This record gives sequence, structure tokens and C-alpha cells, in this order.
Amino acid sequence: MDTQQALFRYNLRLGDTNLILGHRLSEMCSRGPMLEEDIALTNIALDHIGQAEALLDYAGTLEGLGRTGDDLAYLRPEWEYYNLLLAEQPNTDFAFVIVRQFMIDTYQCLLYDHLRSSKDETLAGMASRFLKETLYHQRHSRNWVFRLGLGTEESHSRLTAAVNELWKYAGELFESDEVESILAAAGIIPNPASLREPWLESVRKDLRQASVPEPPASHAATGGRNGRHGEQLGHLLAEMQYLQRAFPGAAW
Repeated sequence: MDTQQALFRYNLRLGDTNLILGHRLSEMCSRGPMLEEDIALTNIALDHIGQAEALLDYAGTLEGLGRTGDDLAYLRPEWEYYNLLLAEQPNTDFAFVIVRQFMIDTYQCLLYDHLRSSKDETLAGMASRFLKETLYHQRHSRNWVFRLGLGTEESHSRLTAAVNELWKYAGELFESDEVESILAAAGIIPNPASLREPWLESVRKDLRQASVPEPPASHAATGGRNGRHGEQLGHLLAEMQYLQRAFPGAAW
């Protein structure tokens, strides 16, 4: 695998995570606990989809086979998606949505901050723009973690349950394989393992402030970055890809 091939796969991983997370958040449209929050979640969904569009367009350019960002978004089978498993977890309740977002927001703030110094100018430029959006996302999800954790007994219980359920997906954020090794050696991305301790420090601090205990170590779920997913992604893609599958080449 050469550097361009590794960068292609890396952009797919970042793009797919944003695309799938954006779709999950779009499912919350009209389902927020209040009008203001309904609008906020929808706007965050649009941000993630916009980031996915930029990353997948760049991936198509790197691949050099004529596939566009739309082709990569809508015309791949489930096993060719490389998003984090955390991003595809279905919405169960509002606390679950917030914790999933909080964990990814904290990670993306660290990642994009490092990618601003990437030796790949295109990736560095995108990261600088994405970071501005992601800092807002993190403030939003972090504030809700505090509100739910320090709110009622019910909200605290639901927040704690969500943290306990989603914690097993956190380890995948910091995994590294040939793709990351090649790009880190070239100065294009940070070593994923270097983000682990800053992420844990930030998340632990916020969970303590919300009076939520850190879950004990457990089996780590993995595989999403290499196309191995749970059944929920298939259901999501069936909905997301319906128009292009039913009417190939359809355009507005």
C-alpha cells in the first residue's frame, strides 16, 4: 500500500463516520425534547454530512477511478463502509444520542486540531474548517452531559446507562493499522494512540463533573474501520441509499 492508497482509505474512514453519524442525527429531526434542541441536532447533522461530502469528494479524487463523493456515499455495500462502530449505534433515547455525540465530539476536536498541521494541504485545510464546527458540537454535547448528569434521578440514570453501553466502542477510536502507520510516518496524521490519553483525561473530567462514574474496563468492540459492522448499519443504509438504488443516477 502506498501513501495515496492509504490516504484514500483514511478519508473514507473519516468521511463514513461523519456520514453515518449525520444520518443518525437526522433521524432525530422532529424528535428532540424541545424545539430549540430539535433545531440544534438537525444543524449538527448537516455539519457532519457537509464534512462527509468534503472527505468523500477528496477520497474519490485520490482513488482516481471517476467515483464522486455521491457515488461513495450511496453506491457501496455495507462491508465497504469504514465508519467507527460508535457512529452507527441506533438512537435509543436522548441521553444515548448525547453520549454518543459527546464521545465522538471530544475525539474529533483532538483529531482535527492535530490534522490542521498535516503535510497534506487538502486534509489540513478541511480539518481547520471542521474544527470550528466541532468545537461547537462539543460544547453542545458537553453541556447536555452536565444537565442530564446533574438533573433528575431519571436523567442521571439514563445518562449513566448510556455511558456504560457505549464505552466499549471507545477503544476503536485509537486503533492503528497499516493505513495509519503509513500516514503517521509521512507526517500526514497523528499516531491514533497519541490521542487516547488526552481523550480519556477530557472525558473523565467531564463525567466526574456530571457525577457519572467511568465504566470498568470491558471487552472492546471493533471492526468498523475494516468493514465489519452490526446489523444496524444494513438497516440504516437501506433507508439512506433507497433513492439512488431505486432510481439510479437520479438528480434534482
